[in-house]
Amino acid sequence: MSKTRKIEQALRLVSKLPLSLDVQAFLTDCQARNLSANTIRIYRVNLLAFQKWLRQQDVQDIADLTTGHIRYYLTSLQKSHNPGGVHQAYRVLKTFCRWLHVEGIIESNPMVRVSPPRVPQEPLDPVPMSDVKRMLQTCERRTFTGDRDRAIMLCLLDSGARASEFLSLNVGDVNLGTGAVVVRQGKGRKFRTAFLGSKALRALAQYLRHRPEVMPADPLWIARDGERLTYWGLRQVLERRAHKAGVPIPSPHSFRRAFALTMLRNGCDVMTLQKLMGHSDLSVLRRYLAQTENDLAEAHKRASPVDRLL
Repeated sequence: MSKTRKIEQALRLVSKLPLSLDVQAFLTDCQARNLSANTIRIYRVNLLAFQKWLRQQDVQDIADLTTGHIRYYLTSLQKSHNPGGVHQAYRVLKTFCRWLHVEGIIESNPMVRVSPPRVPQEPLDPVPMSDVKRMLQTCERRTFTGDRDRAIMLCLLDSGARASEFLSLNVGDVNLGTGAVVVRQGKGRKFRTAFLGSKALRALAQYLRHRPEVMPADPLWIARDGERLTYWGLRQVLERRAHKAGVPIPSPHSFRRAFALTMLRNGCDVMTLQKLMGHSDLSVLRRYLAQTENDLAEAHKRASPVDRLL
């Protein structure tokens, strides 16, 4: 038997492996490439959901996957997911199928002819500053929980960091003198520097007084048990403060939106803001720019000289 024939047979055997093994092989490769834990989690969740759906369609082998299957799956997701969730599923499948093709597991990439689903460019709602003020007023001063929660909200708002970046900070990543914040676990493992103003720094220093033995390598944000605060712990902090303040519960990401929109309204240029937020391009910031244009339109409507002349 020729070498080419043996390779062809080996590829056919690989293509008939259960889909779950292909998914696991892909995730293992992601880990070997040192992708972030959050990226791998997103891949795993989306691919397991896709795998479950394929089984319901009686598709067990990756070699049987077609463009039609993928289009049908993305259409079915529209019933239970928002446009952003459907687009995320599309991006994950695009990455997965490209990997399958490069690895020689499938002969052709079924995603090549699948167009990305549209995501409406709606304005991104930030947490209202009035709500933040009311939430801050519920923080009991000179208590660990109160000072910590106050520092969390002020630093989350002033740094513009993503929740995952914020929670991965260590004490030594923040320079209490200059306000520089070293973001080591940025999206795509990209390093950048964010900043805190004087008021956020004072709140942070007040919180750290409750931890006199703290070391630079210790997690900056901790729960009552001393362990690093988790994403769900952060959500609980915001939920508790919102309930006490009698305001809608904000998401951690709404603080990042408020940072971006307020910086733009206060005159920060787009390129600087892009660097501060760690965006690879301006596509997301354009949605914030649309809101500042709306601000200008409303201001003109209120103060139009001709509308008041005639």
